[in-house]
Amino acid sequence: MAPADTSDPAPAAPPPKGAEESAAPSPKPHYHGHRERLRQRLLKGGTDPLEDYELLELVLQAAQTRRDTKPIAKELLKRFGTLGGVLGASHEALCKVPGMGEVSAVQIKATHAVVARMLREEFEKKPVLSSWKQVLAYVKTAMAHAPTEQFRILFLDKKNVLIKDEVQQRGTVDHAPVYPREVVKRALELHASALILVHNHPSGDPTPSRSDVEMTKEIQKAASALGLVVHDHIVVGRDGHASLRTLGLMS
Repeated sequence: MAPADTSDPAPAAPPPKGAEESAAPSPKPHYHGHRERLRQRLLKGGTDPLEDYELLELVLQAAQTRRDTKPIAKELLKRFGTLGGVLGASHEALCKVPGMGEVSAVQIKATHAVVARMLREEFEKKPVLSSWKQVLAYVKTAMAHAPTEQFRILFLDKKNVLIKDEVQQRGTVDHAPVYPREVVKRALELHASALILVHNHPSGDPTPSRSDVEMTKEIQKAASALGLVVHDHIVVGRDGHASLRTLGLMS
């Protein structure tokens, strides 16, 4: 079981009658001053002056108000390598880090969701093909550090504007089952005209596999029969991304 977060305790019981009301208050923990300095640096200089672990400290402080979060933030970076790795880690993996618990893990995952949603907003009301850098930034943030394979589809209208963004399948560390008939069926339900396929390689290497290429061709064939266009299939990993269209692996 993951250790519980150290958050604000329940209000203390009132002192017994006759107790000394003027007793000296307990000294503030040493990290209170550090927290305030971090907040002021953020307010005055934005995020640039802060180290990655300091940003994580601030995120964790909302969940752990009575604990020094610096050691936990540093351990998270040590365990997952980068800030993106921390945000993209699974809830279960986060809870295994010493000092983390349910509330802190949710805080991290909520931050990840906010970042991904913000990036999606950069292109979701524009023609996707003219906002390609924003599309790549979004799918890499959303999926590059996922511990298991996910198969995502961006459904587009006649003007190539996003209708729906869905993770259609979730799988294991090296496989997510994809069924061309289900892909096409969902596109028709949404009245989509075009698709962009996306999946991740948890190994970190985005190089498309033979099965990735074969699966893409099967989806293209099923989509083409119904007048649907598959613009690209993007593979993302911690080490970058690969476009099957750019690599000449799509018809």
